[in-house]
Amino acid sequence: QVQLVESGGGFVQPGGSLRLSCSGAGFTLNHFVVGWFRQAPGKQREGVACISINGNSTHHTDSVKGRFTISRDNAEDTVQLQMNNLKPEDTAVYFCATNRNYLVGCTTLDVMYDIWGQGTQVTVSS
Repeated sequence: QVQLVESGGGFVQPGGSLRLSCSGAGFTLNHFVVGWFRQAPGKQREGVACISINGNSTHHTDSVKGRFTISRDNAEDTVQLQMNNLKPEDTAVYFCATNRNYLVGCTTLDVMYDIWGQGTQVTVSS
């Protein structure tokens, strides 16, 4: 069975940091585009960042630029989302997703992804 698993969520005070990790079960994540998304209560799902298959192309949504960084760890076959200077408005469930047929570049459009993890909660509060 093909699935994605997120880890690394938790509770942090404003200004703190968390590192989320996404891994694939049943397939090699290094071979596919990966996106990170988030959904806060009562809000639509939002694309946060994405990374291409070779890691040379990344995109971060404006609200997280300069604070979040998406990257690949090919040795571990994972994709990380390093989140620094977290704000209360970053509170959400964070999901990683992939599409094994998306071969060039990356996108934060959620409709382009067809395999999703179950999410990990990130709470930023004082």
